[in-house]
Amino acid sequence: QVQLVESGGGLVQAGGSLRLSCAASGRTFSNYVMGWFRQAPGMEREFVGFITRSGGRTDYADSVKGRFTISRDNAANAVYLQMNSLKPEDTAVYYCGASTSYTVSYFKLRSQYAYWGRGAQVTVSS
Repeated sequence: QVQLVESGGGLVQAGGSLRLSCAASGRTFSNYVMGWFRQAPGMEREFVGFITRSGGRTDYADSVKGRFTISRDNAANAVYLQMNSLKPEDTAVYYCGASTSYTVSYFKLRSQYAYWGRGAQVTVSS
């Protein structure tokens, strides 16, 4: 089992940047694919991006591609979400998740993530 804690959320103006962190404890961090998801009020939790165990591959939702970047530091047991050029529609609670899946096509699926943090609020004002 792995425990996840997000930090770094806040209020930012449109066009600004924020960096979210997700600290992991428990089992060996490098055993997990890490994903970022977000949930706006009244909406389903949606995929934002993932990073593979070694950090060698990332992928993103089309809505954030080119603006968001995921990285990880396995020595520090942490994964990061750098968010640039933020838009009001990026406003949501952001969650990091840990997956034990080995099927790349599954990494975008919420159901493949067994462990979640409690989330970090990101609010982008226009």
